[in-house]
Amino acid sequence: MSRTPPGPFDLVRARPEAAFDFSFDGEPVSARPGQTVAAALWQSGRLAWRSTRDGERPRGAFCGMGVCFDCLVELDGVPNVRACLAPARPGAQVRTQRRDGHADLV
Repeated sequence: MSRTPPGPFDLVRARPEAAFDFSFDGEPVSARPGQTVAAALWQSGRLAWRSTRDGERPRGAFCGMGVCFDCLVELDGVPNVRACLAPARPGAQVRTQRRDGHADLV
């Protein structure tokens, strides 16, 4: 008889609060309380959410602890927010960071 192995929540006897959604480029992304925007984007299968100034190369989380600037997003209209440090919030509007986030300041 086969048993399903315990999941991570079972192993630590966690009872997490219900998941919620925020928006990423107009599409819903599910997150759990306590997750960062970067963690929720990773969980949803998105590995890149910014492009570089030169060459428009895709970037996502690199260091995961707020030291680098590869994970920048626009969060609720504010550019240059580090997704690895920003807590995911219900209903937040997250957008792909384009270039340096200051195109309107030319």
